[in-house]
Amino acid sequence: MIPHELRTERMLLRQWREGDAEALEEIYRHPEFLEHMPYRDPYEQIGRFAREWREDGLSHWAAVDPESGRLIGRIGLLRHHDWPESPSPVEVGWALHRDCWGRGLATEGGRAGLECWRAHLDDPQLISITTPANRRSRAVMERLGLTLRGETHWHEHDVIWYALDR
Repeated sequence: MIPHELRTERMLLRQWREGDAEALEEIYRHPEFLEHMPYRDPYEQIGRFAREWREDGLSHWAAVDPESGRLIGRIGLLRHHDWPESPSPVEVGWALHRDCWGRGLATEGGRAGLECWRAHLDDPQLISITTPANRRSRAVMERLGLTLRGETHWHEHDVIWYALDR
């Protein structure tokens, strides 16, 4: 079972709480986030994360700065039941506040997700998905040891995906 909460060197990865939506919305409305991802309603997303924890036993954690308690993003594992390339793979993913970019936090959180996949799941492959132009996320995927596997059209977007096999 994936832990509902864990600590990395610089983050607390925890379950979502009432009050997290405003901080998540700030991330989702940032122009640099919107270059690569569509806006998502943070209340709907947090509800979705809670449902996925119940139904799939995994989802994104709320990523928090443990010193300030500030929500700085979302990081974790998602099971995509509608992925066109293979049945229900697990994806490692992240979205951080712009102020936190360039500090290695996506890699740190991504590594925590990857380690949970290795320790608690038996899926033969871990994937990560982004847009072709998202060089920052692609670099994180490569630092985590994932390799480019292909391109596809998913949720009305052209995406590329990286993977790591057991």
